[in-house]
Amino acid sequence: MTDPFVQQPLVFSFDRGRADGTSAMKDILGGKGAGLAEMTNLGIAVPPGFTIASTLCETYLDTRSFPSRLRAQVEKALQRLEAATGKEFGGVDNPLLVSVRSGAQVSMPGMMETILNLGLNDITVEGLAKRSSNPAFAWDCYRRFVQMYAVVVYDRPRAPFDLILEEARHAHGAASEIELPVAALRTIVARFKAIVVEETGQTFPDAPMEQLWGAIAAVFESWNTRRAIDYRRLHDIPDSMGTAVSIVTMVYGNLGDGSGTGVAFSRDPSTGEKLLYGEFLPNAQGEDVVSGSRTPQPISSLHDTMPGVFQEMERMARTLERHFRDVQDMEFTIEDGRLFMLQTRRGQRSGPAAFRIACEMVDEDLISEEEAVARIAPHALEQLLHPAIDPAAALDAFTTGLPASPGAATGMVVFDADTAAERARDGDAVILVRRETSPEDFHGMVASRAILTARGGMTSHAAVVARGMGKPCVAGAQSLDVDEAGLVMRVGDREVRAGEWITLDGATGTVYLGQAKLLAPVLGEHYHRLMGWADRIRPMKVRVNADTPADAHRGRDFGAEGIGLCRTEHMFFEGDRLLAMREMILADNHAEREKALNKLLPMQRGDFESIFRAMEGHPVTIRLLDPPLHEFLPHDDGELEALAEALGKPLTHVRRIVDSLHEANPMLGLRGCRLGIMYPEITAMQARAIFEAACTVAARKGRVMPEVMIPLVASVVEFRRQSLVVRQVAEEVFRERQLTVPYLLGTMIELPRAALTADEIAREAQFFSFGTNDLTQTTYGLSRDDAGMFLPHYIESGIIDGDPFQTLDINGVGKLVKMACELGRKTRADLKLGICGEHGGDPASINFCETLKMNYVSCSPFRVPIARLAAAQAALAARGTIDRSKATL
Repeated sequence: MTDPFVQQPLVFSFDRGRADGTSAMKDILGGKGAGLAEMTNLGIAVPPGFTIASTLCETYLDTRSFPSRLRAQVEKALQRLEAATGKEFGGVDNPLLVSVRSGAQVSMPGMMETILNLGLNDITVEGLAKRSSNPAFAWDCYRRFVQMYAVVVYDRPRAPFDLILEEARHAHGAASEIELPVAALRTIVARFKAIVVEETGQTFPDAPMEQLWGAIAAVFESWNTRRAIDYRRLHDIPDSMGTAVSIVTMVYGNLGDGSGTGVAFSRDPSTGEKLLYGEFLPNAQGEDVVSGSRTPQPISSLHDTMPGVFQEMERMARTLERHFRDVQDMEFTIEDGRLFMLQTRRGQRSGPAAFRIACEMVDEDLISEEEAVARIAPHALEQLLHPAIDPAAALDAFTTGLPASPGAATGMVVFDADTAAERARDGDAVILVRRETSPEDFHGMVASRAILTARGGMTSHAAVVARGMGKPCVAGAQSLDVDEAGLVMRVGDREVRAGEWITLDGATGTVYLGQAKLLAPVLGEHYHRLMGWADRIRPMKVRVNADTPADAHRGRDFGAEGIGLCRTEHMFFEGDRLLAMREMILADNHAEREKALNKLLPMQRGDFESIFRAMEGHPVTIRLLDPPLHEFLPHDDGELEALAEALGKPLTHVRRIVDSLHEANPMLGLRGCRLGIMYPEITAMQARAIFEAACTVAARKGRVMPEVMIPLVASVVEFRRQSLVVRQVAEEVFRERQLTVPYLLGTMIELPRAALTADEIAREAQFFSFGTNDLTQTTYGLSRDDAGMFLPHYIESGIIDGDPFQTLDINGVGKLVKMACELGRKTRADLKLGICGEHGGDPASINFCETLKMNYVSCSPFRVPIARLAAAQAALAARGTIDRSKATL
């Protein structure tokens, strides 16, 4: 069989100020490898190493073997590494140790594996001890390596190893592992190896090359761990991307008090303030910072303890930020007073920070306004829209920790990820509480409203993942004792058990007992400034789906430029309105039906007046009555008796009519325009309410732009008959009021036949609004309410790429939408086109709408800002001037 990689380099080295790759090679080197290469080329102090191409990942996972040429290239790279460091891999006197690190093209923090201190065995550990004159350091590295290798390569649980460490600390009165004597560390290493033999039947490998190949394979395997797969699904990262593997010379942060390790951001990722931000642990390795096993110090403490290192860190941070023109998230190690950079990548940031950073970088001439708009991931806006705790609320503080991710949430306490996911599926609001989170908790973090940990810092796993998802998080609540097995957490003599409610404030780091009242957020100056840029960029308008004046005002506050869907049926579901609606449905003849409709008329007219005023002259698309009539009627005996008594009708009569309205498949039954055709007086009443309201507002010098939408049309004849009723009523009202209001008459395209015959319908209709919720249902032949029984399985097993009710199915439903747009505009060049389903607030679907040159999208009020930003980014992408893939928090 021919080696598919025979003509391709598989290994890319970086050392002594020269690298085989650059930051432009992320698709090959992964983000980590590309960053190491670029920093090396910039002259920044990076430990020498090499990267194995990510293109090998998928091949390895398919075959569980490596291409024949890889071993030779790795051995050659190791020889170059030995020459660059003056050390020998497997050597006795001056052993070369390496870390083996994952790194995909798109950053997936904490989702894949890393192994440190590889190359140690019973012989090389003595060489390291002698060379460093620090046996405790050497044996601390050795015990770390054995534990990490056992967990990552042999897939052993961490708990038995952690228990051994805890026993050793207790026996020697040590606060942490770095205080353990050499003899204890020797014993720990032996016990760790014994666990491997006992649980796997295999002897722990001593040969460094055997260790290396086992680690490389394990890092490739970590691409398909549950947490990595969950992360890719959440962030729409393709499974085919794969991870690269970087082998990097070890530099030691656990060499003594003059050493350490940490994580730094070139700007504060929570607030966006331009200052060096991060954490540092003296006498530690990187895993100690990320795991949260020790509480780190703020990086500002380096200013006092190692001022020269701090100044160099500031210089490197500014250099990297100017070079990459974005905030950098950097991992570093200080070895005996010398600073090394181990990674740089685009820094994740909170929603408020993203807006501040983008605006300030424009002011600093680092990026353009267009780039600033393109860099904000639309879901970052969701963080800005998160509620905050009402300052007037009576609060009972339970504990405090670090404000790791902003926002406030209330929820019931759960202590493990599986329970969080299960309770969330049942519709419960939960907050995940852990001593410290690990990547295995990811699915539970996704399901939770917020995360609380007793350990860890601002760059711990919990903090980084929560910020990336926009969830509130409080980390490192040191007074908190979390008993995960007992399902209880305690602070002193106070305790909270599983299922009890707490409120978490990620902005202050405070946790309260009970459910506090939450308030909607206030959007700041950076938000309004950047959204102004976005509005100037996008040609596509953004409307709001609003059924009440309150929704209309909220939509306008968020920047909506009209209403794309006003569902008139929602106005009938309460109080006297519902009774009048039921009276109309149960009417025995036309006269009774007209009497009931006359009661509804002033109610509808008043609602429309308020909505028109709220929109201040922007277009308002009003959908005529759509749902089947039985949805307005009661069904249990008690409610039926009460209704019969209220209307003065016999119970048997009421029950007979209710039973007669039952449908086997209501979604495809007597609804939409079919109701108006069967009962044209309903259409007439609604039309009169619309036009009387419009005339009233117009007469008072108000601006009004009604658009009447006839729903569920399948043929032009249906539309023609209903439009005739609407036009006749409009003329009557205009004569009565001696006033004419311009209006449009159109339809909702939500049936495949309507899309297929759009050219015919466009002869009569002045606009199309795509009801993609129902169009998806009728195209797929499934019910949105029932699809939950199988749709998750379809997605997990790869039958479909994603939920078609969240993101528009471009290949299927999208073809119908595209066809309808093209046919409709072929008949009527000025046909107005919009979308009003839930897809109107989905960025990927909005991008598709931009390609079709739709006039507008419409969505729920809180998604209007997301749609505005996504529409601007879609316009930039269509021009080819900005790469939308670079959008980030």
